[in-house]
Amino acid sequence: MPLKKSQKSLKKWTAQKWDYITKSDKKKPKKKRGRYLPKSVRQSLTPAQKAAENRKKRKATKAGKVRAKYSKTVRKKIRGK
Repeated sequence: MPLKKSQKSLKKWTAQKWDYITKSDKKKPKKKRGRYLPKSVRQSLTPAQKAAENRKKRKATKAGKVRAKYSKTVRKKIRGK
């Protein structure tokens, strides 16, 4: 039986190997963790960009938000453009 569209999407998402920007984030409580990105994007970011993304995510989390918008460069890399 062929996979449904949602199943294909999930399979593709899983293959991207999503994880936190820094390995030490896994040890932190959820409130203090940083950005969660695919491996290809994590590797392509500079240390300054990684720090900025983590700050942005932590600030949004501290304000009680579940999501924080990606910067334009990260958004382009995630979408593959």
